[in-house]
Amino acid sequence: MKKLLAFVLALALCLAAFTAVAETKVNFFTGKIETIDLLNEIIGEFNAANPGIVVEQEYQNDASSIIKVKFASGEVPDVMTTYEQEFVDQGKYLDLSDMSDWWNRLIPSMRASCTDLKTGNQYRVCTNMTMAGFFYNKEIYAALGLTPATTWDEFVANLTVIKTQMPDVTPWFIFGKEAWHLGHLIEFIPHGYLKQTLGTLECKTAMLNNDSAKLNFGAADGCMAVFAQNLLDLQANGLINEDVLTATSDNCVEAFVTGKAAMFSNGMWALSGILEANPDMADKIGFAPYPAYMPDSKPVVLCAEDSGYSISATSENVDAAKAFLTYLFSAENQKKYSETLGSPSAFTDVDANWAPAAFAAEVKSVLNSAVNIGFTNEKPAGFSGDDAGRMVQDLLAGTYDAQSFAKAYEKAWNEGF
Repeated sequence: MKKLLAFVLALALCLAAFTAVAETKVNFFTGKIETIDLLNEIIGEFNAANPGIVVEQEYQNDASSIIKVKFASGEVPDVMTTYEQEFVDQGKYLDLSDMSDWWNRLIPSMRASCTDLKTGNQYRVCTNMTMAGFFYNKEIYAALGLTPATTWDEFVANLTVIKTQMPDVTPWFIFGKEAWHLGHLIEFIPHGYLKQTLGTLECKTAMLNNDSAKLNFGAADGCMAVFAQNLLDLQANGLINEDVLTATSDNCVEAFVTGKAAMFSNGMWALSGILEANPDMADKIGFAPYPAYMPDSKPVVLCAEDSGYSISATSENVDAAKAFLTYLFSAENQKKYSETLGSPSAFTDVDANWAPAAFAAEVKSVLNSAVNIGFTNEKPAGFSGDDAGRMVQDLLAGTYDAQSFAKAYEKAWNEGF
C-alpha cells in the first residue's frame, strides 16, 4: 500500500509539473487605452484556440515610466508596446528582422520607420499608420467664416474669434491631466520644428548623439522657449480651457462632441472615441496641421508608425509571443483593429474603412500640404514623453516662465542620457 501510495503521489506530482510546463504565460504590456477592450477580445480568442498558451494583458496609463521599473526589477513583460532608443542600445528588445512573414506584408515606408538607425535591424513591428494634428469642428468654423491656420498668428486670431463670438465654447481644449498628451505637444510642435529644419535623418542623428548645438533646447529664442511662451500666452488670454490641469481625454471628447470645444490636438486613435460618443459628428470633424510658429518654418503633421510591438530579449516565451503576434497581425484581426482604432493599417493586405470618407480625404490633403514628421524615438530613456508632459504641467501651473522652462527641459534631456 505504501508503494502504491508513493506511486500515486509521484504520478500526481508529474502530472502537476507537466501541466505547469504545458501552460505558457505571455505577459503583454501596453499603455494604449483605446485598444484595451478589443485586444482583450482578440487575446481571449487566441487563448481559446491555443491550449497551453495564456496571454495576459496589463495596461498602465504611465507606461513609458513604469517600463523602466520593470526593466530595472527584472519583471520584464514578454511583449510590450513601449519603445525607447536607449533600451534598443542596451539590447533589451529581441531582433525581429528575420520575421519575413510579417515584413513582407508591411508597407515599405512603415518597415523603414521600424528600423533602428544604428544597427539597421528591426526590434519592433507596427500594425498601423497614424496622423496627428488638430481636430476641429467644421460647423463652428463655417459659422464664423474661419479656415484652418497655417501660421501661429493666424492660429491665435482664429482662437480669439471663437472666444469673442462664442464665449461658451473653448477655443482649444487641452486635457492636461494626462501627461502623455502634453508630451505629445512637445513631440509635434518644438520637436516638429527641429525635424523639418534639420531634416529627418540629421535630426535623428542629432538626438541620438545629443548634439546640443543643433538641438539648442535651452536657447532664449529657441523652439522650446517660444513654444512655452506661446502656451502661456494662450492660457493668460483664456484661449484654452481653464481646467487644463485636471481635464482628461474623456472630458475633451465630451466637450468636442457637444459643441463646447472648437478644437483639440490628437492622433487618429482618438477618432473612434469621438464617433462612439456621437455618431452625428462624422461629417463635422475637420483635420488641420500644427501651424508654423518659428521664423522660416512650415506647418507640420505627424505621419508615423503606430501600434508598435516588441518582444523582450530575455523572454523565455519567445515562440509563444511570436505566435500571439502572428495571430494579432492576421488580416481579419487587423481590419477589425484598424476600424476600431480609426487608423489606417500598415499591412498591404488589410482593406479597412478606418474613417468617414470626407474626413479621410481631408487628412490626405493635410499630408500633401504640410511637412510630414515622425515620432521622437531617439529621445533618452531617462526622459520619457510622460516626463516631458509633466514639465508642461508645471509650466501651466506657474512653476516656470518660458526661458526657465527651456533651460529645465534641456537639463532634463541631457540628464536623461
